[in-house]
Amino acid sequence: MSHALNLVRSEFIKLRTTNAWWLFGLGAFGMLALAFFFNALGAHFTLSETSTEGLSAEEAAQFEATRDVVYQAANLYTSGQFFGLLFVMLVGIVLITNEFHHQTVTTTFLTTPHRTSVILAKLAVAALTGAFFWLITTAINIPATMIFLSTEHVSNHFGDWPVTRAILLNLVAYLLWGTLGVGFGVLIRSQIGATVTAVVLYVIGTLAVGIFFQLIANWLDWDWFDDLQYGLPSIASGLMVAGRNIPGQPEFWVGAVVLVAWAVVTGTIGTLITRTRDIS
Repeated sequence: MSHALNLVRSEFIKLRTTNAWWLFGLGAFGMLALAFFFNALGAHFTLSETSTEGLSAEEAAQFEATRDVVYQAANLYTSGQFFGLLFVMLVGIVLITNEFHHQTVTTTFLTTPHRTSVILAKLAVAALTGAFFWLITTAINIPATMIFLSTEHVSNHFGDWPVTRAILLNLVAYLLWGTLGVGFGVLIRSQIGATVTAVVLYVIGTLAVGIFFQLIANWLDWDWFDDLQYGLPSIASGLMVAGRNIPGQPEFWVGAVVLVAWAVVTGTIGTLITRTRDIS
């Protein structure tokens, strides 16, 4: 146990001595402010709009679900998740690629020959960093949401189980995305290559996948095909923090299962690759 704690402490020191973690932190909190602004703006117009004229029955049902204050509250309390998870993933990538970038990986594995222990320590640090990001963003979101909903003259619903569940599952998302980053960094050892590829896949890939599945589903009239997009971890993460189920979308727990599966698979693959890969 003491050996494992020493490894985790060592990984924290490595992370703290780089500039990356606080730069990613600044980026995450900057995007949080932007995300909260747009979420609040959207909530204001959604809560004040009552007409469903011109909408199909399914679209009207979806609109009514989003008009639920609990849904909007959960969305506001978890503001900034999309880019927050991206920056947490980048921290995980840096944790592993730094070793190759600064050519310290050989020393690390000579000091601790059991490579699995090293990877587990990096996974733990990445997850804990994600928890820290979640803690700070949630500490900002909670009072900001309460103030905003008060100006809208509606209950803040803080403490209601669907809202509490969304906040807690948001923590799970932050924990798991740190481990996803470590797994991704193992696959692409180049720090620049890994970070650029991760950003492109996360931002552009998420948008492209959503559009692709929706277009195919509409074209072929396959409603089930549109649900396949929730197999993407970034989309699954947004689904799992929904305070209310939206008609036509999977339940929140589907997103949680998908994200856990991705984290387990990438963590396992990353560990196996590191145990067998030549580091010279």
